[in-house]
Amino acid sequence: MNSSKTIPDPPQERLLSLDFFRGLTMFLLIAEFTHLFGYLVDSSLEGTFIYSIGKQLHHHPWNGLRFWDLIQPFFMFIVGVAIPLSVDKRMRRGQQYPDLLRHAVVRSVLLLVLGWGLYVIDAGQIVFRFQNVLAQLAVTYLIAFVLVNRPIKTQLLVSFALLALTELLYRLFPVEGFNQPFTPNQNFGTWLDMLYGGENLRGHWVSFNAIPTAAHTIWGVLAGKLLMSERTARQKIRILVIAGVIGLVLGYGLNPVTPIIKRISTTTFVLASGGWTVLALAFSYWLVDMRKIQGFALFFAIVGMNPLFIYLFAHTGGADYIEKIIHPFSMALFGWTGEIPAGIITSSIVLFLLWYICHWLYRKSIYIKI
Repeated sequence: MNSSKTIPDPPQERLLSLDFFRGLTMFLLIAEFTHLFGYLVDSSLEGTFIYSIGKQLHHHPWNGLRFWDLIQPFFMFIVGVAIPLSVDKRMRRGQQYPDLLRHAVVRSVLLLVLGWGLYVIDAGQIVFRFQNVLAQLAVTYLIAFVLVNRPIKTQLLVSFALLALTELLYRLFPVEGFNQPFTPNQNFGTWLDMLYGGENLRGHWVSFNAIPTAAHTIWGVLAGKLLMSERTARQKIRILVIAGVIGLVLGYGLNPVTPIIKRISTTTFVLASGGWTVLALAFSYWLVDMRKIQGFALFFAIVGMNPLFIYLFAHTGGADYIEKIIHPFSMALFGWTGEIPAGIITSSIVLFLLWYICHWLYRKSIYIKI
């Protein structure tokens, strides 16, 4: 990990829509560590509009799809979109493919170590779990990078082959006692985690998710190349919308056959969430780069300029530390509103301060990368 003070690319060389999409995704990810979403689903708010919004900001317990289930696919996809942009920029600077590949391998290893390290920090002891976004990204990023210069047909074939492999393993892999492919803790993914001592049975998440969700990052590469192409903006939007709708039709249409389950990343989940993700990019591109509605975009883009730093900072206790400082003052000022409203206000202040850290880094032209 290193800190640089290089000046960012000129605005005309950047896709502000991608900065906005990445920043919004990271803003939501760090918001989770402020406990804001927990307050929104307090039992005292049940039946209200706020409670309905709060439920969408929590993962679906099993078969189904909520908005929060899209955040990791968003992030995986966005990383893919950025790969061809980054490769093109580095090659124009004179770097060769072997240098880029070496950098990609090192980055993947660091992401894997950081993802594993977060579990060690949380548990207070050495545990072997690789279900979080950084550990998963270590795998999906490297797969997508290796394919970045391959033909479109090859990339699509590999992405769907990974989904087919996932479907076959869950349905046909002979594991005694784990022969219920879409039942919590009774499936191939759980068996694989228990095999290497990395089980996390409480949440039903599995490490094997990195294989099917690699499709999200591969599709991101394809979207990035599309946005770099000489096609008109309208043609790009049309292709993205058609691809997104196809993903939704396949994902939701096949749900009766293979249930949409985020926690084990079933093929229908990857297809449906991939569809929503591509449509989200299309909307961002239409709104920010085509319609030029950009006044608000920088607010979120600032967060996306130091995504790894702010995610690690918030996850490893930074958000809690800020909350401990703010809590006495916010409760003194807003305690009269009640425990839940005051908690929502406090969490919102913490979230703003996390954003302000990103803003300070942006103002100082500091970008922390690996």
